[in-house]
Amino acid sequence: MAAGHVEIERKFEVGSDFRLPDLGGLPGVAAVGEPVEHLLEAVYHDTPDLRLVRNRVTLRRRSGGTDAGWHLKLPAVDGARRELHAPLGAATDRPPAEVLDPVAGLVRGAATGPVATLRTRRVVTPLLGTDGRVLAEVADDVVTGTVPAGPGDEGGTVLGWREVEVELVDGDEPLLAAVGARLEAAGARISALPSKVGRVLAGRLAALQPAARPADGAASAGDAASAALADQFAALQQADLAVRTGRPDGVHDLRVATRRLRAVLTAFRTALDPDRTRPVREELRWVARELSRVRDEEVALATLRDLVAAQPPELVLGPVAARLQQAALRAEQEGAAAARAVLEGDRYLGLLDTLAELLADPPLTEGAGAPADAVLRDALRRRGRRLRRRLAALDRAADADRGPALHAVRRAARQVRYTAELAEPLLGRRAGKLVRRAKKVQGALGERQDTVLTREHCRRIGLAAAAAGENAWTYGRLHGLEEARARRAEDRFAELVPALTAALRAVRRS
Repeated sequence: MAAGHVEIERKFEVGSDFRLPDLGGLPGVAAVGEPVEHLLEAVYHDTPDLRLVRNRVTLRRRSGGTDAGWHLKLPAVDGARRELHAPLGAATDRPPAEVLDPVAGLVRGAATGPVATLRTRRVVTPLLGTDGRVLAEVADDVVTGTVPAGPGDEGGTVLGWREVEVELVDGDEPLLAAVGARLEAAGARISALPSKVGRVLAGRLAALQPAARPADGAASAGDAASAALADQFAALQQADLAVRTGRPDGVHDLRVATRRLRAVLTAFRTALDPDRTRPVREELRWVARELSRVRDEEVALATLRDLVAAQPPELVLGPVAARLQQAALRAEQEGAAAARAVLEGDRYLGLLDTLAELLADPPLTEGAGAPADAVLRDALRRRGRRLRRRLAALDRAADADRGPALHAVRRAARQVRYTAELAEPLLGRRAGKLVRRAKKVQGALGERQDTVLTREHCRRIGLAAAAAGENAWTYGRLHGLEEARARRAEDRFAELVPALTAALRAVRRS
């Protein structure tokens, strides 16, 4: 992966006559450095249908200034954007693999090329701390943006504007807020656009946006299915990006997105051609299954490490923490390799293409014209019946079959929850209550299922420790603690069932 850093900045729109205010006296600022001028040129690359910019990703080749090179800016997380860098190199028309690989799930093999050029006269004013460190930089930018002519256009688009960026270097959020307040007091306005290239490409982006969705009450099943597919495909692509760039919870988010997509395809099965959606559902199931091994191992070992850290030292006999750390590192490496193998494979990339085709040309049936609320109410009743059958089977299950029966209830509760989330905007309070209660049941049974893996790790690692001549008593203790946690989770589930079944009855009667 390319080298990179986390970028925390704020953008402000200013007029041509704006004057930068005095920036002295701000929290922690000992001095305001001398302004330095740079002349920058950035050529932005994307697919012809702007797949990157539409997913809040920008890819550019910048020359001039102190950070010349290829830059890949990822979507903001908690107000910060991660930026990956690669050297300029000799090629100007094709980005290097270091910055293309992380967005392979967005680009999906499409050709990339220049879509806009920005030329900027930048005047940077550094804000310095008492030790001379740069706390933040205030950049006053005069920008000219050019979009090349497209097919059928007589000429390209040229825009000019001025803006001010404040980027933290070694400073903190209070300083960023204070600089922003000083700028706003001088007449600056917080920018409504997240990026310069987004401003230049606004016209093309607007032309690529889907048609406005109808009001909830007027939605047909086809409209609602298309909107839900678009939302979850976007979530899948963001999770794909998170996995490829090593962000925490990326695998979890990707699994959730695949499950929600399956829920959409199932809930709207009367509005979407099953011959086209059934194979997609199976491929989504395959992705979730392959990634579950990655996620489950990481969660189980993290739980055990936290549990060991909470034990009194006299009850931790032998190198237990070291063995668990070694197992966690091995699982992390194997998991990352397994996730990459899935995401880089032709089968997964083909699934992404198929999903994009479904969005571009939804396989609507005659039932697509039915009211969305009626279709979702029927889907929710079907899912509710399945969950009630699983609960009844659990009541009849022998002790030896209770584990699989609980797992089946958990899966059915998850499907009810996802379907109820789709229905909540249309069906209202009763669906919302069902979402909350199904989520609680899913959580309790999920915790119980987690202990199945932690206990197996205790058994396996304990055997390896004993074979190496170590005292394995602590692994038995951990196993017992996880058994107790499983019982507590099952008891909590039993307490939650009456409220869940009441919520199911309420939806069935609606």
